[in-house]
Amino acid sequence: MTKSLIPSIDAAAETGRIGQVLVAALSRRLHRRGVVLGVSGGIDSAVCAAVATKALGPQRVFALLMPERDSSSDSTARGLELCQRLGIEHAVEDITQPLAAAGAYARRDDAIRTLFADYREDWKLKVVLASDPLGEARLSFFDLIVQSPDGVQRRTRMPAEVYRQVIAATNMKQRIRKMMEYYHAERLNYAVIGTPNRLEYELGFFVRGGDGLADIKPIAHLYKSQVFQLAEYLGVPGEIRARRPTTDTYSLEQSQEEFYFGLSLEQTDLCVYARDHAVPAEAAADAVGLTPEQMTRAYQVIDSKREAARYLHAPAIVIDSAEDATEEAQCH
Repeated sequence: MTKSLIPSIDAAAETGRIGQVLVAALSRRLHRRGVVLGVSGGIDSAVCAAVATKALGPQRVFALLMPERDSSSDSTARGLELCQRLGIEHAVEDITQPLAAAGAYARRDDAIRTLFADYREDWKLKVVLASDPLGEARLSFFDLIVQSPDGVQRRTRMPAEVYRQVIAATNMKQRIRKMMEYYHAERLNYAVIGTPNRLEYELGFFVRGGDGLADIKPIAHLYKSQVFQLAEYLGVPGEIRARRPTTDTYSLEQSQEEFYFGLSLEQTDLCVYARDHAVPAEAAADAVGLTPEQMTRAYQVIDSKREAARYLHAPAIVIDSAEDATEEAQCH
């Protein structure tokens, strides 16, 4: 297997195909006049904005930039540059105040202080994988890294209850952003675009009721390398294409690899493609840069993440027939 086995798409044709689906979905199924999307300054939202603009025209695309106190100002600057280049209407909605009112920062910080009693509001933090995703452990463990204003970092393993509280509070960011997107979508009679690529969509790297919520997900079928191909074709600014993807969720920069995927995005892209196309672990390992044993474990991790993502994708359970009730009773 080589990287060329992830096919180089015909970017012009794929852009046209996505655009046709987008136009048809708005007119025939959703009955909406245009689209709203959050623009983060990253590659995925940039490609979605550019595809939508090409398909619908700039007058039918509305972009939201939604910074908060932990996010990077560079992200907002890149997002603004993109909107100006595309000529689309946009607004900046700073979500710090609603997050603070909901207790997102306070609840998170309360959990952190059970590990670092001297942690203060002006410190920085991030959450990272502590366990080797390709090791023997079947459970993932996470470390908390905090940094004081003088630049000194400290790191410790997160007990499950602390991890859950930090993540639950932090996930308010994605949920409040989605609330703002749907406010503007309803105001304008627009649909909401979701921006996950195939890796994020299939492996569950999104928040249920947050960035996982959308009316249309135009690039969820594309591998990350294919998203970059579309970005080049669509003229996405070089600063965005050159930027390593980050979560932009914590005040310390946190890559997607160190929080969720474990491997580099390039390796994860290849692993998912190889798994999708039933490439034997031994045949895929060398191209990915892993041993056959590590490749086998990578396939197991992909399968487990996909299984976990089923809950994230699932609709709410509705008891609508006697058969459903009987099936539920049999489970007990």
